[in-house]
Amino acid sequence: MERLKVTLGHLSVRGDEDTPNKGREFVQCAGRLKRFPDSPDDVVIISALRTPIGKSRRGGFKDTFTDDMLAAVFKATLEKTKLRPEDIGDICVGNVGDPRASVSGRAAQFYSGIPDTVPVMSVNRQCSSGLQAVMNVAGSIKVGQTLLGIGAGVESMTMHRGQELDIPINPKMFENDKARDTLIPMGMTSENVAERFGVSREKQDRFALASQERAARAQKSGAFDEEIVAVTTTVKDKDGNEKSVTVSKDEGIRPTTLETLLKLRPAFKEGGSTTAGNSSQVSDGAAAVLLARRSEANRRSLPVFGVLRGYAVAGCPPDIMGIGPAVAIPELLKKTGLTVADIEIFEINEAFASQAAYCVEKLGIPHEKVNPLGGAIALGHPLGCTGARQIATLLHELKRRGKRAYGVVSMCMGTGMGAAALIEYPGPS
Repeated sequence: MERLKVTLGHLSVRGDEDTPNKGREFVQCAGRLKRFPDSPDDVVIISALRTPIGKSRRGGFKDTFTDDMLAAVFKATLEKTKLRPEDIGDICVGNVGDPRASVSGRAAQFYSGIPDTVPVMSVNRQCSSGLQAVMNVAGSIKVGQTLLGIGAGVESMTMHRGQELDIPINPKMFENDKARDTLIPMGMTSENVAERFGVSREKQDRFALASQERAARAQKSGAFDEEIVAVTTTVKDKDGNEKSVTVSKDEGIRPTTLETLLKLRPAFKEGGSTTAGNSSQVSDGAAAVLLARRSEANRRSLPVFGVLRGYAVAGCPPDIMGIGPAVAIPELLKKTGLTVADIEIFEINEAFASQAAYCVEKLGIPHEKVNPLGGAIALGHPLGCTGARQIATLLHELKRRGKRAYGVVSMCMGTGMGAAALIEYPGPS
């Protein structure tokens, strides 16, 4: 048996004194999945839930505020785990477009019965905001600030899409090439990736078709049911009349064919290859992940749903921001001593088929391991919610497979970055 030592980045807690970056040991047995030893100090996931993902501006959440969507997943988390609201030690909410995100998070906790003694904060790390919120709470647990907390994400692209256009731009940005490139519209960065790395229109559309087909099968089989919290809300018709609706299923999944996708016109550039059919859908939704120190979970007899084993963030050129997963995932695997072969599922956000397809091929990931239940092209991409939503989808799918396994959640980010987290499903209890 060979023993290897690796650093778990933000989650590392111990190691030999002569090791520059103290790390945790894991054990590799010939022919077996590498295993990290469990520790009372591990950050574990107790619950991961989400709302359905609604179509922006025309779906079931088009008239629903971000604090109401958040409250739905906060309440469901408390109900599922039987925790008292005052037991929550900290809350972090990922969001991109809501200028009052911290206020919305605070209001949502009050709607959920979580008292004012529980602190809340918000974080904006572009498309990884939901994942970063989870990691912020994990960091708070790791350093002993709290024993138990919620990392969440929410976005109403109906209400807050395009708000950044009202903010003045510093003229100095146009004097620096990299700074200027952070202003490139996301659709054009997709075109840059497709052109620079030779991702054909047909390859993008085939990737998009697979996302829709997998999501449709998953929805039909009920694969999303355990992770979704049905939300009763109010919608207005064109005349302003209100009616109550219950949203229980993702709204972006639609029947399609390759022929239909190939007929769509480019959405961002004449003669381009990025279309509405091979891009993520603008959406509304929320998700919440409950985390705890393992010792605290054991003390409370809370079942361990997942274990955070590593995290990495890396930068890339802003004009090809979509390659983020291709730089973040290798950094994560390097930190944790794992390989692509060790990972059961990769949840890679499909901001655009161009970048997702490129990252998958660049990293040599078998297609069957990537987004087995579909991704953002089919489900939608509520920016601040996505990272937390991916954790819910990943862990519930690993649970269905019924064995201890590793999964990776990863995404690209506007301005040129990628993030990736390694999560272990510990197997049936």
